Amino acid sequence: MRELSIKIKIADREYPMTVKAEEEERIRKAGKLINERLKSYRERFGIDDKQDLLSMVAFDALIDRLSVEDNINSNDESALNKIQSINHLISQSL
Repeated sequence: MRELSIKIKIADREYPMTVKAEEEERIRKAGKLINERLKSYRERFGIDDKQDLLSMVAFDALIDRLSVEDNINSNDESALNKIQSINHLISQSL
């Protein structure tokens, strides 16, 4: 595993970091998405304070993550119910 030294700019501040080569693209994309959300909130709400903007982006990201987790849990439960139905049908046919 090769590691790279990169710099990610978020809210006009550079953050040096060492990342695995295979994760570089994802990390750069995350930085880009954060900056896009910062810009969106700045334009939409007229907020210039970077701490407020970063807090809003963090809150938004956590809401997105919780939504994804809820969907995963729902899909897991649905799959488990289908497996149990199939097992029941198999048991009846034996």
